[in-house]
Amino acid sequence: MSRKPPLAEGVISRTACARTLVRSGVDEKSGEILTAVAVAERVGWCLDLTGGMVGSLLGGHWNTADVDTLASGVDAGGRRLPSNAWMALRRLGWAVVAGAKVNDRIVRAAQEQAGRALRSVKWRSDVVAGILTTWPADPDKRTAEEWDAARAAIPGGEHLPSSVIRARTRQITRFLREHGRLPADVFELEPTPRVARMLLLAACDSQQASIERSPTEPTKILLRVRLPTRSDPLSFRDWTWVACTVTLPPTVPASAVPHLPTLRIVGGKVRADLAYTHPVPAARRSGHTIALGVDWGLNTLLSAGAARLHDDGHITALGAGARFQAAGVLAKQHRLRRLAERLQTKTDQYTRLADPALADKLATLGEEIRRVCERRCNLNDALARSAARWAVDQAVAAGATVIYLEDLRSMEARGMGRTHNTRMSQTVRGRIADHMRHLAAESGIAVATVPPANTSKHCPHCLTPLRHRKAPDRPTTPGWKWAICPSCRWQGDRDQGAWRRIAARGLAHQTKTVADRTIGTLAIRAVVPEMENKAVITATRKTCRTDRSKTGPTRPRSTRSAPRRRGVPSPARPIDGAGQRPEGHAPTDRRLPRAAHRHQDVTTTSTPTGRHRPRGAALGAGFHLHARTTPPRWEEPTPNPTVRAESPS
Repeated sequence: MSRKPPLAEGVISRTACARTLVRSGVDEKSGEILTAVAVAERVGWCLDLTGGMVGSLLGGHWNTADVDTLASGVDAGGRRLPSNAWMALRRLGWAVVAGAKVNDRIVRAAQEQAGRALRSVKWRSDVVAGILTTWPADPDKRTAEEWDAARAAIPGGEHLPSSVIRARTRQITRFLREHGRLPADVFELEPTPRVARMLLLAACDSQQASIERSPTEPTKILLRVRLPTRSDPLSFRDWTWVACTVTLPPTVPASAVPHLPTLRIVGGKVRADLAYTHPVPAARRSGHTIALGVDWGLNTLLSAGAARLHDDGHITALGAGARFQAAGVLAKQHRLRRLAERLQTKTDQYTRLADPALADKLATLGEEIRRVCERRCNLNDALARSAARWAVDQAVAAGATVIYLEDLRSMEARGMGRTHNTRMSQTVRGRIADHMRHLAAESGIAVATVPPANTSKHCPHCLTPLRHRKAPDRPTTPGWKWAICPSCRWQGDRDQGAWRRIAARGLAHQTKTVADRTIGTLAIRAVVPEMENKAVITATRKTCRTDRSKTGPTRPRSTRSAPRRRGVPSPARPIDGAGQRPEGHAPTDRRLPRAAHRHQDVTTTSTPTGRHRPRGAALGAGFHLHARTTPPRWEEPTPNPTVRAESPS
């Protein structure tokens, strides 16, 4: 079958991955039905064989000379190396000896895994070599000249995030402190990587594995793999075909073309990472008229809104924007982090004591740390997927063809207190951006990053530096949440002004969008002053949608059968003997509700006086109860017939 889907005009092919589970199998030679445990055992034997070969290849070629040879792209005779890693390793003569009887396709899978690992270390090797070549006098405080020299020594270092250079500098400084000298290269800094237990069936052909989609059930595929019948196969008779029926998740379209998966064992079960190719609308680099600007935050994780670029060049905002708030999820993440730190402290103390009687406690603590880390990873992944889905839905609802994000890869949390610094450094911005690109590609929406300079500092309407205050009801108290423009008198939430600046900057600089050849992401590298002067939001005059001329008596617009509560007269006599309730006032038999407090209003941004406690946290509620979003208000809001039209007074 063809591995490329048919494409129409304006449509491109896209390859994605779906996680599936192998629940059972059938041994085609004996006809025996294999349970999930039996399939996992046989797959585990195959993974042990490939893992040994991968470890041997990595251990023998984990050096600068071999990695540079593989990354050069040519062999000793000057011929170009193939793109497949296993073919490149064979062209270079890097053979491997298997400890058991395996066919050539298993050796291919091992060479492919080792070749990918050796190719990926080339970038880290260049970064470390460039930093070592331009080692500064004070590693903690580089001068501007030393920064320029370090970026010039690194291939492609002009646009490399400064956080990457700082992280590698700290790694080298730690080595210098322990050994009293600088390392020679990255291979002295990092040991041989741990071999992941996986089987790359993509490097095999039909003699080792095959895949076929069911013609009657589009959600079913038949995966046939040759697996060993014992841990140390002595001949090819110890390898038999196993047929497994795998159910595809509903996210895989019916027109997708499946490819051979990668097999892994997680929790005693066989996981198949199935790659598939399907047609999607093509995304554009430029030519956008409606864009969604997204601003990162802490308590308010995302603030987003749409902007339109008109034919005459001016930009207007579409609505008031929306928010994605996940304070409850972030609070739970913070609690899990503190729990993991306490467990790690206990583990370090037991390790220092070196008491054999504490071996069982040490093992228990290690298992508990693993579970807490797994919970943190699952929570971060759920938060990233939910936030990305929300942002893409906002773009689809607004009709946007591009999403602009701030490039905050170089941001480091410093000088804001220990708790705030930790929360800022543990946000999942990178994972949200990855999921956002994945989901936006399904709808043909481009995702590009813009420079973050002055997005929250300048006014979105006139580019004047803003004055930041504590809250709108405290205009004289210095703060950071509420922004007031001294020139055009615009005021609003800091994040709401930031997404306007991001969207306007992206629309004004869209002709400067470039694509990274290595990972394919879109980015606007620098701000052009001439284009930045046009990146302002033009305020639209509020006009009446309907004719309000008086031609007759005013009719009530409410369709409800009974009037509102405050329109009902007070009872003539006491109901419960507690006295007559004054009309239009709150009940007198209890305290005022908490919503009447000025810190509890939906539009107030002042610091709450009480301790934060997410709703449902004490009951162990799920993820979505802790995440709250504000739907956007677009240009033409849907009228609500149940709301009675009254005077604002």
